[in-house]
Amino acid sequence: MFDESHHLQLQGGLKDMAIELPEVAVEKLMAFLSMMLKWNRVYNLSAIRDPKQMVILHLLDSLAVLPFLHGERCIDVGTGAGLPGVPLAIARLDMQFGLLDSNSKKTRFIQQACIELGLDNVKPLHERVEEYQPEEKFDTVTARAFTSMPELLTKTRHLLNDGGKLLAMKAKETDALEHEGFEFESVESLLVPELEATRNLVIYRAV
Repeated sequence: MFDESHHLQLQGGLKDMAIELPEVAVEKLMAFLSMMLKWNRVYNLSAIRDPKQMVILHLLDSLAVLPFLHGERCIDVGTGAGLPGVPLAIARLDMQFGLLDSNSKKTRFIQQACIELGLDNVKPLHERVEEYQPEEKFDTVTARAFTSMPELLTKTRHLLNDGGKLLAMKAKETDALEHEGFEFESVESLLVPELEATRNLVIYRAV
């Protein structure tokens, strides 16, 4: 289970990333991991079960996207157990987040997590990304390990306002692609403390 060392690990990682969060947010992030660990026994939400690795791969990795969020509304596609969506929503209570996944067990977990953590700015969405038609479009789409870059561009354009941003977390697939409805913007290298893998953020703008 999680103890003070994991709390300190998270605080140290946030400091290294130059992310300042109030203590209440740090406590909610740790409470979210505790819930994941508990539900994992039944629901198989994530293959990662080591508490130290969970802090790195579920929290710090998710929060690396924080400085790039755009506008007031974000949708996290293929969110799984709510990554990076829930950590981002805890850090940005001023933004609205839709967390979309086709797996009902995972969206049920997100719903319960939001109730227990008091997150009013999150809406779990049990849908396939290409079939979901939002009443109001989004300013940012986030995606982590969801699908290939060409498919991601094809499946998410209808979710975004013009000028909205697609933020794709990728180890590879960083080449600029030509795609209708999108303009390639940049590739940013993400710093995730203690992570031994490459993390890039590939950014496209909806046109």
